[in-house]
Amino acid sequence: MPISAVDTLSPAFQHTKQQLLQPFRVGQWAKLALVGFLAGELSSGGCNTSSFQLPTRTSGSQQLLDYGLRGIDPALYAGLIAVLIVAALVLGVLFLYVGSVMRFVLFDSILAKSCEIRKSWGRRQGPGLRYFLWQILLLLGFLAGMIILVGIPAAFAFAAGWLKEPSRHTVPLVLGGMLLFMVLFAFVACWFVVHVMTKDFVVPQMALEDVSAMEGWRRFWPMLKTEKGGYAGYIGLKIVMAIGAAVLVSIISTIVILILLIPVGGVGAVLVLGGKAAGLQWNLYTITLAVVVGTILVGLILYVISLVSVPPIVFFPAYSIYFFASRYPALQQLLYPAPPAPVIPVATPPLPPPLPPPEPIG
Repeated sequence: MPISAVDTLSPAFQHTKQQLLQPFRVGQWAKLALVGFLAGELSSGGCNTSSFQLPTRTSGSQQLLDYGLRGIDPALYAGLIAVLIVAALVLGVLFLYVGSVMRFVLFDSILAKSCEIRKSWGRRQGPGLRYFLWQILLLLGFLAGMIILVGIPAAFAFAAGWLKEPSRHTVPLVLGGMLLFMVLFAFVACWFVVHVMTKDFVVPQMALEDVSAMEGWRRFWPMLKTEKGGYAGYIGLKIVMAIGAAVLVSIISTIVILILLIPVGGVGAVLVLGGKAAGLQWNLYTITLAVVVGTILVGLILYVISLVSVPPIVFFPAYSIYFFASRYPALQQLLYPAPPAPVIPVATPPLPPPLPPPEPIG
């Protein structure tokens, strides 16, 4: 019988406790942090950059930056920007593919209660590729929807002359903006629900039956239609738990990162002052080096956040697996394997009594 979203909390918590603490293994924790980071299971973190303000007075490093940038050939500067944009796109596609395969590695890790990256990576290339193509289509659909939903109202407002004299069309612009906001919110919410349900309920079918995402959705759709309330409760409770986990992880991550940034900031200050004393200036090479170092530093910070986020990384996939297992027999059999049949001993017939010795002849 299918269990509710609330009833799924207890087995998911027990699973997380057993996998992470019974026993506690540093290597498994580090592997799960890497897999969760690449699979996109990190919490949002809740960081707010509005509290950070740029200094109003130009510092010496800013003067050095301005002086160096004035000496750079604009063609080289534009070329560097183009290279960075292309590199960002290539890395984004590569990261999306790796994350698609890691989604199945994380699924295997939760089922087995043991993270074996190399073993799962080798056998999950096929499902990972299909999930990658699905994510590309889903992303393109999102972009196309946003262009249509924003472009058509903008074109209508421009054709009607509302944008040329906005002060004379305040009411239709305000009402239209409110309506557009609600439509965009509904579209983004639907896209988010499709993404989450694909990740939680279609990926297990792709992993266990080697089907495509479209076939997985074709099989999942009847389940969704017959139990709308159960899945709506699942999504609602998961959003609430995700917000709570994001707040908690954000607080812990901020404390850990501030502690780690003290030595890192000291080394960075020494390098900047040393470079300034050596007469280094901002040019194509130093800017590229700064971008590479900054990228590595951001990656390390994200991995630290991922280490802090390992409990949610394990809990939320386990929560979806235990919820879906009661509705998906193939997953139920793996999660709760049937005990082996008892061996019944076969009774052997008693041996006949030994024959009496032959009587002597004569």
